Amino acid sequence: MANSHQSAHKITLSTECHFTGGPCRPGAQLLAMLNRSVSALGKPLDDDFAIAGTVCMAACTRPCTIAFQASGTATYLFGDVDVEENIDDLVDFAVAHADGGPRPAGGGNLARVPAALIVSEALAGHFQ
Repeated sequence: MANSHQSAHKITLSTECHFTGGPCRPGAQLLAMLNRSVSALGKPLDDDFAIAGTVCMAACTRPCTIAFQASGTATYLFGDVDVEENIDDLVDFAVAHADGGPRPAGGGNLARVPAALIVSEALAGHFQ
């Protein structure tokens, strides 16, 4: 199973439905499949990923919804993920994202959030 402690990359999926207040079965199924697939890739890659479920990601009209995050790189949000058809594409994207790979084209890409640059007050003057 993919590591959930101090991982460099995080994959988050909606596994609870905001509307029903209950589990999102496709999200839970996708979570299990991703854990198995990333773990099958073996070390050290499976140590680099934390894969977790969360309550609604505010894209309920586009289930399943999944986000790929890492420090210092853009976050990607995908929707309309088909649990049966897209698992290989998701694992390929996870590997590419871990390697700083290219931005995905089309196919359910809902958002690209640029990497955050956190600047301390002491350094703020250097960026003005």
